[in-house]
Amino acid sequence: MSKIHAAITAVNGYVPDYILTNQELETMVDTNDEWITTRTGIKERRIQKGEGLATSDMAVPAVEGLLKKRGISAEEIDLIIFCTSTPDMPFPATANILADKIGAVNAWGYDLQAACSGFIFGLSTGAQFIESGKHKKVLVVGGDKMSSIINYEDRTTCIIFGDGCGCALLEPNDEGLGIIDSILKSDGAGRNFLNLKAGGSLKPASYETIDNKEHYAYQEGQTVFKFAVTNMANVAAEIMEKNNLTSDDIAWLVPHQANKRIIDATANRMGVGPEKVMINIEKYGNTTNGTIALCLWEWESKLKKGDNVILAAFGGGFTWGSVYLKWAYNA
Repeated sequence: MSKIHAAITAVNGYVPDYILTNQELETMVDTNDEWITTRTGIKERRIQKGEGLATSDMAVPAVEGLLKKRGISAEEIDLIIFCTSTPDMPFPATANILADKIGAVNAWGYDLQAACSGFIFGLSTGAQFIESGKHKKVLVVGGDKMSSIINYEDRTTCIIFGDGCGCALLEPNDEGLGIIDSILKSDGAGRNFLNLKAGGSLKPASYETIDNKEHYAYQEGQTVFKFAVTNMANVAAEIMEKNNLTSDDIAWLVPHQANKRIIDATANRMGVGPEKVMINIEKYGNTTNGTIALCLWEWESKLKKGDNVILAAFGGGFTWGSVYLKWAYNA
């Protein structure tokens, strides 16, 4: 009997309509289009506008579109892993809220918090339930309403982040396709350089935390950049070496969309040309847990059955990792 792999059988995504351009940011903070573009590669990002809208409200259309594509109902989903840094609320899990909104009455679920590495951590986790035979359909969602935790007076963060959500369905495959390997890493010593200081048990909300603007994302840019550019590139190269892959074997690199320079460094380390790299950072910025899923959604028509695909990410924690998969279908 051939080994069962967890294969992605459908992907979908959703981004809000409102476009926040570099030109609009010029009116909000001391920055300009050229500075943002040369340092990050970002031209615009999407923002979820409207009262009472949360991360789960971006996940609903993304998931409903995925179910329609795959021709299945929400009742068939066994498990929902929702990867997010901006849950609708601290509890209950946004996975549970999403299940209720889409009618996934037979699914259990939970949220996974690994910052920008969340989606690949979620895929790797979901794969275990498929490979063990426990579940047949695992939905992995990656999405964030980053605008809810961004201070639009802080140019170190407001130029980078946007809102969006993507999702992937994992199902069993016995053709040798699907998730082949993963290397996942974390180092809590990085917690001081990229975080959201208040609102947790360490520093509950108070007048002081609000006055100090501690409910917004904080980033020590240079430290994070140096760590990310080295580790994301290294882990992508490591998974290639571990699986005896050359750059010629790779059809696509799907990198977390944090910074164009980090993406370029990762591709260079792998020896992969720009024609094999999925990049949409110029349109969406960094959607944290959404980036890789949104790339797969946008490039779905170009992916071919059997393609060797490398996913690579880096995020707060610090967290970082890489997934090697063989694409399982032609769109």
